[in-house]
Amino acid sequence: MEADARRFYAQAARRAGNAAIRQLLGDLAAEESKHETNAGALGDEFLSAAVLHKERDMQRRLFVLQFVQPGLAGLMDGSVSTLAPLFAAAFATHNTWNTFLVGLAAAIGAGISMAFAEALSDDGALTGRGSPLLRGLVMGVMTTLGGLGHTLPYLIPNFQVATTLAIAVVIVELLTIAWVRKRYMDAPFGLAVLQVIVGGLLVFALGILIGSA
Repeated sequence: MEADARRFYAQAARRAGNAAIRQLLGDLAAEESKHETNAGALGDEFLSAAVLHKERDMQRRLFVLQFVQPGLAGLMDGSVSTLAPLFAAAFATHNTWNTFLVGLAAAIGAGISMAFAEALSDDGALTGRGSPLLRGLVMGVMTTLGGLGHTLPYLIPNFQVATTLAIAVVIVELLTIAWVRKRYMDAPFGLAVLQVIVGGLLVFALGILIGSA
């Protein structure tokens, strides 16, 4: 609660046009920061195990909202959305270097797009999801990494070897997404695997179909 109040006062201070009001809100944010520190010290001494468990659950939820959720969304987008352009280029050209360039452009472009989308869609003031810049950075980096994972094999000159390795990387990426969903989103692992594999296969097949046309 103290952390939410501190964020509220700090954000209100940044938006205040009057210097006196801005100073007042800044002082309130500083006081809430002190309260947060004092509450932590007192909590260790006086709070019951049940209350401490609830506090830990709230901290875990905040971690999921600020890091896991944008990171997972980015990894899913990067791992799945870039499959179509990558494999379309691969099967249209059978040229590993050109395919790598297409995949690189798709991964970086998707990363930048998703970073801006996450940062601009929610400033965290109402949802309590934390810094939009941090969430945008997490999502952008994970989106780019998701796209680069199956793009890097096309640095190998042999088309058959590169494509086989890229498909293997895609499988690892999809299983990783399913594991993260099970670990942090409480999704059944079997269902999570089925969902991500179906989505990945659809985009993968679309890329091959377009590239082979």
